[in-house]
Amino acid sequence: MRRSLLGVLLCVMCASVALADQVTLKNGDRLTGTIVSGDTKKLDLKTDFGGDISIDWATVVGIESSQDLTITTKDGKKQTGKVTMTPDGKFVVAGGAPVAKDDVTAVRNSTEQQAFNVAEEKMAHPKFTYFWGGVADGGLALTRGNSDTISFTFDAKAVRATPRDKLTVYANYIFANNQTTLPYTTTANLFQAGIRGDWNISPRTFVYATADFTTNELQQLKLRQVYGGGIGYHVIKNDATVFDVFAGGDYDRDEFGSYTITNPAPPPPLLAIPSSTLNSAEITVGEEFDRNFTKRTVFTERFVIFPNLSHTGDYRFQFNTTFAVAMKTWLSWQTSFQDLYISYPPPGLKGNDLVLSTGIRVLWGAKL
Repeated sequence: MRRSLLGVLLCVMCASVALADQVTLKNGDRLTGTIVSGDTKKLDLKTDFGGDISIDWATVVGIESSQDLTITTKDGKKQTGKVTMTPDGKFVVAGGAPVAKDDVTAVRNSTEQQAFNVAEEKMAHPKFTYFWGGVADGGLALTRGNSDTISFTFDAKAVRATPRDKLTVYANYIFANNQTTLPYTTTANLFQAGIRGDWNISPRTFVYATADFTTNELQQLKLRQVYGGGIGYHVIKNDATVFDVFAGGDYDRDEFGSYTITNPAPPPPLLAIPSSTLNSAEITVGEEFDRNFTKRTVFTERFVIFPNLSHTGDYRFQFNTTFAVAMKTWLSWQTSFQDLYISYPPPGLKGNDLVLSTGIRVLWGAKL
């Protein structure tokens, strides 16, 4: 009985090896598993005991597949079938002509090839609903008992990115209120929203157009409208890091409401500040940095300064940074900091609005 069981186990093990793909390396090692995909840099192999392995493409000297693979060459031609490699390093697809390893640009199993074909078809005939992805950040703090306060932050961004262009729609809202004692006070009420379009004119250079809208109750800002555009450059652009610089110009219309402040030299005890509207032409200079330190940690930072051309000496700037740690593929914990500054606040008010918040991040759609 024991011998029969051992024989069955031996047969199962042999069958599993026979059904596995084999990859031979320069040092003579042989790895077995399922070939998932590969390019001119690496070959991804899924193994039963070692998990997912990325193999340096240059170290691969032999392949023997038990499944059908699709080989793509530099001229765009494809061959599909079981694949082996000859001693002189050529790929041989069952029923096809040998292909030099240096001419191969991609190796994919049927699942990966089907996904690639779908993505390729979408790229060739893109609809507006394709390629969208986004994030939504939220933070909440409450106190009850001896104090009665609430603070809330919400930040959302949706991006549609293709190799040719990128459309970004964004909004954020910050609110804080203190009802511990009368009179109740609002300590923050800021809303921002905008849209930006980027178009690539070369692999490194792009042009952009943007429209931004802001309201800020405590700064008496009823509405800020900014319409602008310019040119940018990808200083660094790879899977892990993107660093862009950009410059241009914009039109800024700031509408401030009327209010009263305490008179520093009464009487009267209060001073009435009338409403005002400021129209300006501005220069735009900025940079944006995105970094994936690991598969689970993401850091983003953006700084833009707007020197005023219509009112020399005035300026404003925006600084935003976020650090997020993934807990699941769709859920992260984020901490963000924002500094909004204008050098020309209305009388009696401050030019800075600083916000530090932390909370959850929900991701959806395509990877940003």
